[in-house]
Amino acid sequence: MSDHRGSFYARDRDWHPPAYTPDYKTSVLRAPKQALLSLDNTISEMTGPVFGHDMLGPRDDDLITNWSKTGDAIGQRIVVHGRVLDENGRGLPGVLLEVWQANAGGRYRHHKETYHAALDPNFGGCGRCITAADGSYRFRTVKPGAYPWPNRVNDWRPAHIHFSVFGHAFAQRLVTQMYFEGDPMIWQCPIVGTIPDKRGVEQLIAALDRRNTTHMDALAYEFDIVLRGRRATLFENRMEGT
Repeated sequence: MSDHRGSFYARDRDWHPPAYTPDYKTSVLRAPKQALLSLDNTISEMTGPVFGHDMLGPRDDDLITNWSKTGDAIGQRIVVHGRVLDENGRGLPGVLLEVWQANAGGRYRHHKETYHAALDPNFGGCGRCITAADGSYRFRTVKPGAYPWPNRVNDWRPAHIHFSVFGHAFAQRLVTQMYFEGDPMIWQCPIVGTIPDKRGVEQLIAALDRRNTTHMDALAYEFDIVLRGRRATLFENRMEGT
């Protein structure tokens, strides 16, 4: 096994969207004015917080019921599951995943929300879970709706769920979005369009998983998440490492 204190693989800039993407209007003002720099790992990036299961509430992983006032959330019930892996394909245990999303009508529970779809009084739109020993995770929710956004005329966001992933170190912090297999709006979204490689987009699309549906309750979608892996440590008797 490689040394868990090793440095992380460098980020592949050709795989990620460029910093300046004019079709994604709000990115223009955020784009850096100078060339991006790649810095070596620091001690704080190579070590990080440790999360325990005792920080989760009993219904944090069930968005259908964790905001319930008078009943369950309205919408198509789904289970989202998968594994959190590093670049070497190893499952990462104890990773905290926080998720948030719009309701089935495409509206967020947020005081600055401008879309006039109805709020669901029984849906808060957020939850969290922690990966098991093999890096697996699972939560239950409703499928979010699409919604319009003021980027260009008639731009809409496809149905998606936001993920904030806290790995074992700062360099493994990831914020991303999960889309749904078969949604034609994915390929019309200006945010998705900033990703230079089609294979990168496909890694953001959860596959419908009929093997793990909950009988008479929920469809299932499978979505694996890959965090940056650590470089192998070289040993005197095994120069290839690990």
